[in-house]
Amino acid sequence: MIENNHDIKNLSLADQGRERIEWALTEMPVLRLLRDRFARERPLAGARISGCLHITTETANLARTLVAGGADLVLCASNPLSTQDDVAAALVQHYHVPTFAIRGEDDSCYYRHIAKALDHRPQLTMDDGADLVSELHKNRSDLLAGVTGGTEETTTGVIRLRAMAADNALRFPLIAVNDAMTKHLFDNRYGTGQSTLDGIIRATNILLAGKTFTVAGYGWCGRGIAMRAKGHGADVIVTEVEPLKALEAAMDGFRVMPLLDAAASSDFIVTATGDKHVLDQAHFEVIKDGCVIANSGHFNVEINIPALEKLTVKKHRPRSSVEVYQLKNGRTIRLLAEGRLVNLAAAEGHPATVMDMSFANQALSIAYLWQHGAGLENEVHPVPVNIDQQVATMKLAAMGISIDSLTPEQKTYLSSWKEGT
Repeated sequence: MIENNHDIKNLSLADQGRERIEWALTEMPVLRLLRDRFARERPLAGARISGCLHITTETANLARTLVAGGADLVLCASNPLSTQDDVAAALVQHYHVPTFAIRGEDDSCYYRHIAKALDHRPQLTMDDGADLVSELHKNRSDLLAGVTGGTEETTTGVIRLRAMAADNALRFPLIAVNDAMTKHLFDNRYGTGQSTLDGIIRATNILLAGKTFTVAGYGWCGRGIAMRAKGHGADVIVTEVEPLKALEAAMDGFRVMPLLDAAASSDFIVTATGDKHVLDQAHFEVIKDGCVIANSGHFNVEINIPALEKLTVKKHRPRSSVEVYQLKNGRTIRLLAEGRLVNLAAAEGHPATVMDMSFANQALSIAYLWQHGAGLENEVHPVPVNIDQQVATMKLAAMGISIDSLTPEQKTYLSSWKEGT
């Protein structure tokens, strides 16, 4: 039963959650520095924020930073299988952040929780997949006039928001945190690369070395997955629909071919495209017996599960995150994490070190919107360059890395057209 300030699995998990949140914080030096600064400067004083994010240890540390900055924050989950129930309990019990998230919640509960977050009447939104913003525009349009702006964390959400903007449907400005250089170059590549392989290995305990491993999509996430799979000794195939990305994958040393061809020889197939029905019936009909399929895109539509069900005569669950489908043709397909984000549903998501940069961008961008959002057009905006540079500089300092700076002579040369050979 939903209470006024939370709907979570079990408050008794709060102490365990706090321990893990503090553990993650040790790998988040930039966010620690920002929390201290926010506590002094209070850049979010008076701001009501609703966040639809993965309820993880790293998100909890972002929440603590926003609250330190003066925010009145409410959280709900952005994926039914990504919630860490002990973290949700700690957010409510120890950090006093109203939270609506239960691991394994059904779709009805998921959208009920989004509705509770919107009941907060947010002036700022934080999204991971654009479900909160979508619901706000479709079903709670009476609240739109009070919204100053919002941020979006992931590729899929940015795609949805840009579609809204193209239709002139977007009613307040959004900042695409996903597109910050200090986000997609590191979070998407190194974070998704490691956490996706972590989820697959935890779910299956199958050795990757010597296996044929196909990655559908060679964006920043796909790059990271392919890189890490290759590092494990797998023979990696990349499939793409964009010629430049396909060419890049080939130049990076991966085999490139259509997914229909790859399916027949793949031991693993992972989707990371942000699109729908990437793995479809035609692929299931020719797929290698025993192939493990998983999704690392935001929504569970990249694998056409209804089509897979139609080809199935029976299924069973030998491990907690594995469902084996026995097909009519006698082959089996092993689906991980119900086709949802395998890195969060079967593991713990990105390491805190990379989320440190992503969430530093979130915190600084949401503060920027609170100060400047009223003057922005109702479009999807990039993270301001100075914020991106600031995050990179802080991360380098935290890592103990020093870099060079331009001399006055070099600056003059770069800004002049008169010098040359």
